[in-house]
Amino acid sequence: MARIRTIILAAGKGTRMKSDLPKVLHPVCGQPMVDYVLDLARAVSSLTYIVVGHQAEKLCHHVGTRAKVVHQRKLLGTADAIKSVASQLKGYAGDVVILCADAPLLTRQSLQRLLKAHRKARAVGTVLTAIVPDAAHYGRIVRDAMGCVVAIREEKDASAEEKLVNEINTGVYCFQAKELLAGLAKIKVNQKKKEYYLTDIIAILKGQGKIIAAATLDDAREGLGINTRKDLAAADAIMRQRILEKFMANGVSIVDPATTYIDSGVKIGRDTVIRPCSVIEKDVVIGKRCAVGPFCHVRPKTRIKDDAQVGNFAEISRSTLGSKSLMKHFSFVGDATIGRNVNIGAGVVTANYDGKNKNKTFVADGAFIGSDSILVAPVTIGAKAITGAGCVVTKGKRILRGQVIVGVPGKIIQRRKAL
Repeated sequence: MARIRTIILAAGKGTRMKSDLPKVLHPVCGQPMVDYVLDLARAVSSLTYIVVGHQAEKLCHHVGTRAKVVHQRKLLGTADAIKSVASQLKGYAGDVVILCADAPLLTRQSLQRLLKAHRKARAVGTVLTAIVPDAAHYGRIVRDAMGCVVAIREEKDASAEEKLVNEINTGVYCFQAKELLAGLAKIKVNQKKKEYYLTDIIAILKGQGKIIAAATLDDAREGLGINTRKDLAAADAIMRQRILEKFMANGVSIVDPATTYIDSGVKIGRDTVIRPCSVIEKDVVIGKRCAVGPFCHVRPKTRIKDDAQVGNFAEISRSTLGSKSLMKHFSFVGDATIGRNVNIGAGVVTANYDGKNKNKTFVADGAFIGSDSILVAPVTIGAKAITGAGCVVTKGKRILRGQVIVGVPGKIIQRRKAL
């Protein structure tokens, strides 16, 4: 790591997304696509630069201190973007990895293979390639009779023969820093696009007799760059499958992966069962031996403790559900702390929003919340207390341990026996 720095290219306009949000901030499985690339860069390098241009302020705010931000003043192509970092690389003698902020599917294992190929060949530059059935619109990898990479030819500049090549450039590279800077200085503007192409550096360095190497992805989908909403959906599906497979490998049962949606960063304990048509969003932690779904929505900042159950057509948001508690039918719990061994009956709602603020609900251990109860937050339900079916517990109410409350509005009628 001490001799690797990373440059992430994130300056493009992303016009084909047709969005007011910067392209690289669009989420893939709940996480902005650029975050996957930032995490990858930080895993393999000692210092990361991110080149921003279009909507730079939003990107700078999002990136924070995770990378050193460099501005590309005019969007004149990928080589010009790298030139924006040139002053930062003076005196640095290590390797530079170049990544694309709109390619979140690349894995650490594939990037490590690129670095290994680069060092094994003692190359000045190494390109990550992919074999695809339809290479249209991609830059082609041009090899000589010996199979060595000699150039990257963009689609619009490729000959008829070169357009038959199905090995493409993924936009991921590793260069010796000094050779990268020297090669950049020799890149000329492309007359068709009036931009400076980083891909031209391969032919420049090869023409100087330098060693150019390549590593090829086992799964070409890792190189998918997201340019359209269709690409975004495709990347989301691939990432979701990875997430589900990882959970299943770690002892979580996913009854129907085709209808289960789990965001990046979710944590689930072993022997938990996720039933069909469930959606589990980011920043959720689910314990061991739980049951979730079917048709369940678990929203961010939710914690479901060991042996708890959240059943069909239930939604839980920004809440904690204690161990062995049950919330099995047609319920909504939001901004609540639910203790151990609590029963949340069918149709229960925590009315957490008063039009201005999200208010809290507290339900202590062993309480029984009867079907169709409405808890108008803020409320507190004591340990082993009971709400009758259809009860409305009004705002600010505090039900003590063992009390029973019924009616609309709720009135306390007795204490439970044998507490």
